[in-house]
Amino acid sequence: MLKTGFSFFFLLSLSIALSANGQTTDTTKRDTVKIDTNLLNRYRIAPRPNSIPVPTRPIQIQQELIPVTMLDYKVSYWRKYVTLGLNFNQAAFSNNYSAGGVTAVALGTNLIFRTEYNKAPFSYSTDLNLLYGKSKNKGQGARKTNDRIFLDNKVATQMSAHWFFFGSLSFESQFDKGFQYDAAGVNPPVLISNLMSPGYLTESIGFEYKPAKYFDLRLGTGTARQTFVLDTTIYHNNPGNYGVTPGKTIHTDIAFQMVAIFDKDIAKNMHLNARYDMFVPYGKPLAYVRHRMDAVLAAKVNRLINVSINGTLLFDKNTSNDIQGTEGLSLGILYKFP
Repeated sequence: MLKTGFSFFFLLSLSIALSANGQTTDTTKRDTVKIDTNLLNRYRIAPRPNSIPVPTRPIQIQQELIPVTMLDYKVSYWRKYVTLGLNFNQAAFSNNYSAGGVTAVALGTNLIFRTEYNKAPFSYSTDLNLLYGKSKNKGQGARKTNDRIFLDNKVATQMSAHWFFFGSLSFESQFDKGFQYDAAGVNPPVLISNLMSPGYLTESIGFEYKPAKYFDLRLGTGTARQTFVLDTTIYHNNPGNYGVTPGKTIHTDIAFQMVAIFDKDIAKNMHLNARYDMFVPYGKPLAYVRHRMDAVLAAKVNRLINVSINGTLLFDKNTSNDIQGTEGLSLGILYKFP
């Protein structure tokens, strides 16, 4: 009996010991897992920084001025044009040519120079036009076919998109003596003009309308023109004396002037330049209004060869009571640069 009770007590003690040992092991395992989870959560919340440091600076935007000397261009407000022309005509006939004819040689030259300055709202332009030509027929002396000096200077300031206030100064005359020839060849030639006989100097201020580059309209509300006749030997040959009182060399008119200029390529390789000038002197009848129209139509055959037609219509009561006109057709060399 005592032996049986001892055995039962031993088994009970062993069971209690094993149970305590199992609980301790489970508790230890649970604590280990809990510690690992906390470590993992800690690493997730605060990850390890990048091993390569990246410095950061605030962005600053500021203006940088580049010296003009470093740029490979130059701003120019000037433009220049030069046109040189040379026309040569020649015809020859034998003395026994049945259809008849006169051997003749003709030479004509022209120079056109234009310069412009444009820097808004200010502009300036100069136009120079020089023409001279002569012909020589067999049995006759040399005769002029063309002769003109024309210089125009204009200064303007812009008032609106198409209107300007301008001031201009122009000069017009001729190079050589001009004669009136007898058609029958009986009377000798009569001298009717010369250098500065006549000569015209015109000053004008007013308003300019320029709706396009190829069209220009000037309204000179205040215009003065001086007419010069310095060669007094032509007095008796021209009763009107170009409006200058015989015995004097200069006459001044105050007037209104309108000038219209058209300058454009009207077709491929074809250019038209036309200038109309109306001069209305104050204090004189309308019959003394002066009208002048100059036009040149030029067609290019190639880079150097061109065909041109030029003409002038003039009505000036101080020189004639009728309309005067001249026309010429020429084939020659024309060089324009740039």
